[in-house]
Amino acid sequence: MAGKREDYITWDEYFMGVAALSSKRSKDPSTQVGACIVSQDNKILSMGYNGFPMGCSDDEFPWDRENEQEDPYNAKYFYSTHSELNAILNYRGGSLEGSKLYVTLFPCNECAKAIIQAGIKTIVYGSDKYEGTPAVNASKRMLNAAGVRYYQYQPTGRKIEIEV
Repeated sequence: MAGKREDYITWDEYFMGVAALSSKRSKDPSTQVGACIVSQDNKILSMGYNGFPMGCSDDEFPWDRENEQEDPYNAKYFYSTHSELNAILNYRGGSLEGSKLYVTLFPCNECAKAIIQAGIKTIVYGSDKYEGTPAVNASKRMLNAAGVRYYQYQPTGRKIEIEV
């Protein structure tokens, strides 16, 4: 009798992979972010990516961020929903209390508020590319105050390909 396979992926690899795959649905030309919310017993509860709300055509609303000084109402930030909030809003079950969020980019302060209110207790994030900005500093301050644990995903270097 052969032993079990030893090269299977970890839960963190699995769920961060789902978040990364979700990010590929984003039509944002500069930043694609994905999120995956997981129960305490490692079941996927919800997923999300950054984009416009349902009913708001991504052909009619701006993706631009360059002209926000000249025409602030023509910047995507007024219209787009972040992946974390989308994942929370997409959830159709009961409570998210005690769940874990996998997200490819550290959450901003607005998403931190929703994460805390939803009862999510752990965040595993990929990039912290906006570290030190006011939005991320405020996010970390609130998450720390609310007792939400967060840590950066440590890539294994393993390459996983999906062909469809």
